[in-house]
Amino acid sequence: MQLEGKKILLGITGSIAAYKIITLTRLLVKAGAEVKVVMTEEAAKFASPLVLSTLSKNPVFRDLASGDNWNNHVMLGRWADLMVIAPLSCNTLAKMAHGLCDNLLMAVYLSATCPVLVAPAMDHDMWLHPATKKNLDTLKGFGNNVLDVSAGELASGLIGEGRMAEPEALFTEIRSVLRTDLLAGKKVLITSGPTHESLDPVRFIANHSTGKMGAALAEAFYLKGADVTLIYGPGSRLPAFKGITRQPVTTASEMYQAATECFEKVDIAVLAAAVADYTPASVADTKIKKKEAAFNLALNKTQDILKTLGEMKGGKLLIGFALETDNGLENARKKLQEKKADFIVLNSMGDPGAGFGYDTNKVSILSKDGQISESRLDTKQAVAEFIIQATVCSQL
Repeated sequence: MQLEGKKILLGITGSIAAYKIITLTRLLVKAGAEVKVVMTEEAAKFASPLVLSTLSKNPVFRDLASGDNWNNHVMLGRWADLMVIAPLSCNTLAKMAHGLCDNLLMAVYLSATCPVLVAPAMDHDMWLHPATKKNLDTLKGFGNNVLDVSAGELASGLIGEGRMAEPEALFTEIRSVLRTDLLAGKKVLITSGPTHESLDPVRFIANHSTGKMGAALAEAFYLKGADVTLIYGPGSRLPAFKGITRQPVTTASEMYQAATECFEKVDIAVLAAAVADYTPASVADTKIKKKEAAFNLALNKTQDILKTLGEMKGGKLLIGFALETDNGLENARKKLQEKKADFIVLNSMGDPGAGFGYDTNKVSILSKDGQISESRLDTKQAVAEFIIQATVCSQL
C-alpha cells in the first residue's frame, strides 16, 4: 500500500466536524499508516480521545504535560511524514497565521518539519470573512496545503460553504500530498473504458468495460509522481485525484484522434481501453423501427490505435492490453509483434474474478524480449502496481 509505514500526525481542533476524524483514522490505519493524534481541549468535546486512541493504537496527546511527563512537541513535529490539521477551526487558523503558541497543537505545528495539510471547517459567514481569507492566504504562503471546504448544511442550520471535506476526500488528499517522485518528469497517457458506436440517435454498439483498471493505473502512475492524462470512454470509472488530466471521448474514432495527438507529448502510453473493433457503416438519422424478422447491419473496421502508436513510438514506452477468451498467450504474442508494442497485458475471461466489471484482476504481462510476468488475483489497484513494476520500473 502507498501509505504502508507512513507516519501521519492528526491535529484536531474544536469543531463539530471533529467526529469525521474517527473515520479518517480508521482509513489511515487500514492503509498501513502509523497514526498519532494531537487534540485541543475544545476538540475533546466533539470527538472521544478514548476512541481515537483505540483506533490509532497510540495515546492521544492533549496537553504539554501529562502528570509528571512532558509531551515533546519538537519530537512529535519531527516524527511525522505529514501533519494533518482537521478540522481547522477559525480560531486555530488565526493562531497558525500569526504564529501564536498557547497549546500543544500549536507547539507541534510550529515545530513540524514535514508537509502540513489543513482542512478548514466553520460557518458560512466566518468562511467568507476577509480575515479568514487573509489567514488562509498566509498559510498557503507558508507552503501549507489547504483542502477546499464543501457546501451543504452547516451546524448553524445555514446552507452554504464551510463544511469540512468528508473523510474519504481527506484520505485521497493525504495520498496525493505524499506522492513519491519515482516517475517525476514522466508524462503518461492512459486510455480507459469502452467506446460507443452509434446505430441511430438512441442505440449504440458497446462492451462491458467499466474503466476500473484504467482508473487504477492512472492513480498508480500519478502517486509515483508522473504527469498523467486519462482519455476515457462513456461511463468509465474515474480516478480520485484532481491532478490527473481527464479527456472524455465517445467513439473509437474520437479516442483514436485524442490518443494519437496526446502520444506525441508523452513518454509512456498504456492502452487499457476496450475500443470497438467495428463501427456501423452508416448511422440512421431517426430511431430504427422493429419491422423485419431479421436485421442486417453493415460494419466497418475502426482505426487501430495500438498499431498506429507502435509505428510512431520512437523511443517511447508502449503498453497494450489484450482481453482473450481462448488461446490467450498465442493471441497476445501475435498482438505484441504485429502492433510493435513493448509489452502486452493479457486478461483472460477464463480467470474467475478477472476482466470486465470486477474490482479484482489477474494478468499476464508479455514483453517484446519474450519474458512473461504473472500476477495473482488481487485488487485492480494492486494489479496496477504490478503492471508498473513489471513494465515501466523494469526499464528504469
